[in-house]
Amino acid sequence: MSEQEVMTVPGETHRKPWPGKSFILNDDLRRQLIESLLIPEHRKIAYEEFLAWADEDMLAEWVDGGVVVTSPASFRHQNICGFLESVLRSFAEARDLGVVCSAPFQMKLEHGREPDLLFVAREHLDRVKEVFLDGPADLVVEIVSPDSLERDRGAKFYEYEKAGIPEYWLVDPLRQRVEFYQLDAEARYRLVEPDAQNVYHSAVLPDLRLRVEWLWHTPPVLQALRELQVI
Repeated sequence: MSEQEVMTVPGETHRKPWPGKSFILNDDLRRQLIESLLIPEHRKIAYEEFLAWADEDMLAEWVDGGVVVTSPASFRHQNICGFLESVLRSFAEARDLGVVCSAPFQMKLEHGREPDLLFVAREHLDRVKEVFLDGPADLVVEIVSPDSLERDRGAKFYEYEKAGIPEYWLVDPLRQRVEFYQLDAEARYRLVEPDAQNVYHSAVLPDLRLRVEWLWHTPPVLQALRELQVI
């Protein structure tokens, strides 16, 4: 963003806070400006207004009519996310199972969430709109960071469960720990452990066998796809 660029939110316009002085708009400052200038405290906006305001580079969620801005991802986060996206997308396409989307792409539930990754089964593709998913995905992956841990384990966990998302993966790169949840017969998430070889068996993606060690020591994508018999 240049010094002269105008920053806007529906119904408001704000210019640079220090006329005539140069400044570096780094990620942390950008987040502070968005929170303090662009989103007035206690201001509520409709989901449609939020979608019109949030551009493709904005990391934000719509919660209780307000906007929650999230922090930029670390390299470790991006590496795991990129690997999983490549593997899951290729696996789903090869078997014509559905589509895989990565953030920033909204999922409209009780709130407007933006999971790191989501999979939508072929029979639910009518939920996929131009700029958001209108309803629950079939699989959601959240890669936690220090500032998202409480949301991912708390509010989002129960919201995803309530929405009936069949499978939820919670990946913690800092602790090198992953939790796989699947809905049980009572529509409650139960923790599903990997098998004796530390391989996770997905219920939503039939025949997907994910080696947990891949998350911490990511192999070349082609190597993983060969093992999954995609290529």
